[in-house]
Amino acid sequence: MTGTLNKPPGTSWLSVVGSARHDRAARIFNVDLVACLVAILLPWTTTGTTIAIGLFVIAVLFTDLRALPASLSRPVSILPIALFAVALLGTLWSDAAWSVRLHAVGSTAKLLVLPLLIYHFERSPRGAWIFGAFLGSCTLLMLVSLIVALEPSLSLKLYLSRGPYQVASGIAVRNYIDQSQEFALCALALVYPVAMQFRAGKLRMAALLALLAAAFLLNMMFVVVSRTTLVTLPVLIVAFALLHLRLRAVLMIVGVIALVAAGTWSASPNLRATVGKFFGDYQATRVGNQVSGMGSRLEFWRKSIHFWANAPLIGNGTGATRGLFERAAQGETGMRAEVVGDPHNQTLNVAVQWGVLGVVVLYAMWLAHLLVFRGEGFSNWVGMLVVVQNMLSSLFNSHLFDFSEGWLYVLGVGVAGGMTLAKRTES
Repeated sequence: MTGTLNKPPGTSWLSVVGSARHDRAARIFNVDLVACLVAILLPWTTTGTTIAIGLFVIAVLFTDLRALPASLSRPVSILPIALFAVALLGTLWSDAAWSVRLHAVGSTAKLLVLPLLIYHFERSPRGAWIFGAFLGSCTLLMLVSLIVALEPSLSLKLYLSRGPYQVASGIAVRNYIDQSQEFALCALALVYPVAMQFRAGKLRMAALLALLAAAFLLNMMFVVVSRTTLVTLPVLIVAFALLHLRLRAVLMIVGVIALVAAGTWSASPNLRATVGKFFGDYQATRVGNQVSGMGSRLEFWRKSIHFWANAPLIGNGTGATRGLFERAAQGETGMRAEVVGDPHNQTLNVAVQWGVLGVVVLYAMWLAHLLVFRGEGFSNWVGMLVVVQNMLSSLFNSHLFDFSEGWLYVLGVGVAGGMTLAKRTES
């Protein structure tokens, strides 16, 4: 593979990093290190992640870019750029203030980094480092989460660390939705290596990895879990079973899931409260016109469908969503007077702003990325997992445009996509 770095005997990795000015392979190695830094910081800090991503882009630009135009011409790379272009064009017919329009464009700008990640990790052999860095960072966060659950005053974001039923929830940084998405991704990503280690007869390693995956799941069940993760997690587990296991094993897994779910339901008041809130939210909003989680979403979706119907082809323009909700709230009270800039559904978020044009580009991008990850291999499993998780969670949130989940998508698809495409080129 191009870009493979052979460290001379007796030299340190630090000296290799410093040789990047004259050594093409060393420059690629340095980009890998910055990508690892992005993966480490993503579960913890938005500012640090943003700085690290900027460093990654700069580092890539100082490597050999002669093959980049050909890489960008493929659907897997051009469609994320196309969605950004639609957002940029949408500013021309929006009636929102320009500051609002540009802020909305900014939420799609992260997609421009995805093709650079694919390009870089097609030529770098160290894509697995990024997955390892993210897993290690989330493992540390899980341990901190447990500590904070036992002593909530240690949370750095106590005012944001409350779960869907407003109790201290073991969130040290960010919020419970971001943490649940990251932990679910780690737990499910580990399923593939556990299965491979088991098949290879390496039972000790398989047990160790399975224990780590179980630790992530237990944290979500007994410390805090988002309702979005509760919906997506079983679907992702079944997807893995159908893709990689025989029918007998699939049936066994479904049975195990049912038993574990029943046991966890009995043992975890946290889980019961989270599920129960689905039904309580609907009643609170539908009957009492009160602000609630799921009930509010249903109202946002109802209004958003109406906004889309008024401008079906190219939408109302970039950043127009909040203004539409403000006008719809006039003369209303309670929940029906709620004003938001995001309908909490990725498809409707895109449709309200850019109509059918935006929705077609969005779904074409998701489909192109799914097709890249058909087949066996760890990178295929991780890439497919990231795309499907984003699609499912985007039923209840605009996760592609949110910071943590959006960058998780960009990083996961970019790294796994580059690894997968490199293997196809070699074969």
